[in-house]
Amino acid sequence: MSKVLSVAIIILVLLLPVSLSVSQEKPGATDKPVDDPNYVIGPEDVLHIRVWKEETLTMTVPVRSDGMISLPLINDVQASGLTPLQLRERLTERLKTFIDNPTVTVVVMEANSFKVFVTGQVRNPGIYRLRMETTLLQIITMAGDFTDEANPRKIVIIRREHGKDKRLEINYRDIVDGVNLEANVVLKPGDTVFVPLRFR
Repeated sequence: MSKVLSVAIIILVLLLPVSLSVSQEKPGATDKPVDDPNYVIGPEDVLHIRVWKEETLTMTVPVRSDGMISLPLINDVQASGLTPLQLRERLTERLKTFIDNPTVTVVVMEANSFKVFVTGQVRNPGIYRLRMETTLLQIITMAGDFTDEANPRKIVIIRREHGKDKRLEINYRDIVDGVNLEANVVLKPGDTVFVPLRFR
């Protein structure tokens, strides 16, 4: 075996664990603009702001980690925590100082802030980027359903609220059987869904 081939094999062996450890983000839908009017904008989202007949003010901007976007004339504007409609109204008010009757459109081009972590006994664990309101049943389906070793009666959702972790224990079978439909909670950004082993 040549020295070059030996070195190549050694490098491949060293890099393999690193490549396997990288978590792949799984999109929750196609890479199309978000059409959910109730979608709440967050950091890392990408927005297309269009001001009618004002080409210099029409642009695609990212939402910064501080939740702000920057636009000409009005500088920094809080975008995180608002729906596209709410942001449109805020931009319209700010632009009235400079433009008569501005017509503003806000479109979420990339929904990068709404991430949910699915781990444990599902067939496709990972990070899921969601582009619309998603329930527990829907995320389990997106994750390829349970493995044969899963215990769907003790699913745990870990949710960060007011700086503290909150645990929700949910019986998936109660939802499917119609016993407790309220347990089919709507997921929030940053939620972790954990499906334990059956014997636990």
